[in-house]
Amino acid sequence: MVLLNTERYKWPIHVGSILLLALCCYSPVHGDCNFTSGNAKEVKMEYSSSIIDHEYIVSFNGYYKTQTRKRYLTAALHESGVPSWKILPRDNPAYDYPSDFDVVKLNDGKKEALDALENHPVVKRITPHKKVTRSLKYVKDPDYPSEDTKTPKDLNSCNKTDWQQTFTSSRTQSRRSLSLSATYWHSPNRHRSRNLLRAVPKQIVSALQAEILWNMGYTGAGVKVAVFDTGLAENHPHFKRGKIKDRSNWTNEKSLDDGLGHGTFVAGVITSSKECLGFAPDADIYVFRVFTNNQVSYTSWFLDAFNYAILKKINVLNLSIGGPDFMDHPFVDKVWELTANKVIMVSAIGNDGPLYGTLNNPADQMDVIGVGGINFENQIARFSSRGMTTWELPRGYGRIKPDIVTYGSAVRGSALKGGCRSLSGTSVASPVVAGAVTLLYSAVLDRSHVINPASMKQALMASARRLPEVNMFEQGHGKLDLIRAYQTLRTYKPQASLSPSYIDLTECPYMWPYCTQPIYYGGMPTIVNVTILNGMGVSGKIVNKPEWQPYVPQHGTHIEVAFTYSSSLWPWSGYLAVSITVSKSAATWEGIAEGQITLTVESPPEYDEAEPRRTELRLPVKVKIIPTPPRSKRILWDQFHNLRYPPGYFPRDNLRMKNDPLDWNGDHIHTNFKDMYHHLRSNGYFIEVLGSPFTCFDASQYGTLLIVDAEEEYFPEEVTKLKRDIDNGLSVIIFADWYNVSVMKKVKFYDENTRQWWMPDTGGANIPALNDLIMSLGMAFSDEVYEGDFMMGDHDMYYASGTSIAKFPSDGVLITQNLKDQ
Repeated sequence: MVLLNTERYKWPIHVGSILLLALCCYSPVHGDCNFTSGNAKEVKMEYSSSIIDHEYIVSFNGYYKTQTRKRYLTAALHESGVPSWKILPRDNPAYDYPSDFDVVKLNDGKKEALDALENHPVVKRITPHKKVTRSLKYVKDPDYPSEDTKTPKDLNSCNKTDWQQTFTSSRTQSRRSLSLSATYWHSPNRHRSRNLLRAVPKQIVSALQAEILWNMGYTGAGVKVAVFDTGLAENHPHFKRGKIKDRSNWTNEKSLDDGLGHGTFVAGVITSSKECLGFAPDADIYVFRVFTNNQVSYTSWFLDAFNYAILKKINVLNLSIGGPDFMDHPFVDKVWELTANKVIMVSAIGNDGPLYGTLNNPADQMDVIGVGGINFENQIARFSSRGMTTWELPRGYGRIKPDIVTYGSAVRGSALKGGCRSLSGTSVASPVVAGAVTLLYSAVLDRSHVINPASMKQALMASARRLPEVNMFEQGHGKLDLIRAYQTLRTYKPQASLSPSYIDLTECPYMWPYCTQPIYYGGMPTIVNVTILNGMGVSGKIVNKPEWQPYVPQHGTHIEVAFTYSSSLWPWSGYLAVSITVSKSAATWEGIAEGQITLTVESPPEYDEAEPRRTELRLPVKVKIIPTPPRSKRILWDQFHNLRYPPGYFPRDNLRMKNDPLDWNGDHIHTNFKDMYHHLRSNGYFIEVLGSPFTCFDASQYGTLLIVDAEEEYFPEEVTKLKRDIDNGLSVIIFADWYNVSVMKKVKFYDENTRQWWMPDTGGANIPALNDLIMSLGMAFSDEVYEGDFMMGDHDMYYASGTSIAKFPSDGVLITQNLKDQ
């Protein structure tokens, strides 16, 4: 039996029923019920990713000179009989140095050539060479009026209310990052607000009290800071003579200058000495021009530039760029290599807020300092991306990111030809932190032997000031405190640390979403993914195994704890996944239970040390336990069958979003379905997350299985088990979305750079797979696609692209509406 209850906010969960919802909807009266990654936001981003036809990055297992690499490639491809191939030239400053990769073009015999290359003993990996087109429409910054009233002429021709730019960059097998626009937000002209707001400081350095360190004689001297961006003019008036130590061009344009203004602004926030001051005016600036004036970049440009940064022994590197692709192996590997060589990388977390689960790479990596943005009211900026990380899904749970937040709204920095301008975005917050890190580094040069990517990150996080009423996936460890960070570094001793440093599932709102739902016997494990930072050395390990120690007087024996963790900590970091369940003895018990996890981290000795370095760590754990809720109140969210980008092109649920066709956020009850989660919790339901196939859960414990926009196929065993579970009383709610081959062909996009069409891997959901799942129930969805407005009870609803029900049992109940056929 299927019922659709139209009373306000009541869920029709009946024993053994199936509710098919072929929709993606929005209610203007009661807020957003779209619950998809296509929600409206101030920043409109468009992604188009493309493989460059026939081009591959061949990564070697070491660094070799040009002729040596050519001999290896020739030997491998000659044996395969490939008649036509060539190594693409890379005319840049790294040409004369050994390299660990080449870009090879294969015109014929691609499969044979790839097989031959993969079997060569010095070849580490082969990945397609890719480029990304990413465009961003700049709209008004909702957090603050701009202090500056200049028209941004230095960033090409602009409209004063919105600015449409297209940024193009590269990635490998599944990368859409390396995008300048991903983290750049323009604050245009407008009337100043009369609201009572904290004054916007004229100098960003004053907001963080950099003058205190300046007065102590620390101004960045002796530190090499790299800016990977759009370049910088040699004689820009804001930078001290002789401090621009090197300008390098990694693009195919014959220019070292900045044609856009972005690189100039970022460099100014870090090191400007006039008008709009930077944090470290005496630092040595290394300018890496990795984007053309047409906003184009390639993965190979970044790889060469990163190698050059290692050769130049860069101390701090700012990357005000990012994207959603954490599976770009050559890029991620090179970031690891950079930090392993003690390069402290600072990167913008992304401008995809206020949605959750929108973190950008490489800022979401453990070894990188990921920076979010706040305004001068110490509020999280609406545009700032939120956690959790999504590398670990569907089987695990994401890590805390960003690491810290700082000012990113209406910050003043250097304009292209002199003077100042105000901009907003996490690409602004990133150089604020990079400038602060450069200044801090110069203040502890006498202790440089203890400064590394992990120790600097530990100091920033330990000294950060937590923002009230803000959760950890929005603020990380809190707001940057420059002076406290300096004090921490002055007394720092090499050690390992944990992020978060404790687990308190009762602490709201900081420990959201954990604190919003108590745990109980029989529930899916609650997973907390803890990052291990190892300031003792670039490599390390956990000695023996982590140990759970219950506090007996605090009922700790009611908790059962299991672990998975990194076999090695490299570079500078690793993870400890803590899986918490309730013991059978507490099935009817209610109260607070506590204990601690202990572990030992060890790194090899350094300098003249005879013994390995060790840190004994303890992780306090506190949870609230309740008696197991009744079956009718327990909902299981199917995460296992949800996919996200990478590894493919998944189109938006809402087909009206034609300028932003790529749905890269994916679905999770704690990210883009956060509103649904709170709605269900406020109505007394308990939501658990399934990260394994249907064959792995006991359906007798749950009233309802929730399947939302599933993209993955179903195993035959899953189909059989679900039918049996329904017969035994399990209800199922399916949000089916849409699937139509003709429509999928229409939402393909053409990449102008590579002259290739990109087709989606599936529709808004994998309806053929869903039909296989429910076929035995006498149900099926159609391949039609509808949209339009309708009433649901007293709700005004918008049906934003969904299918219809094609087959249904005669004794079931269907709700019908006349909608537009898309």
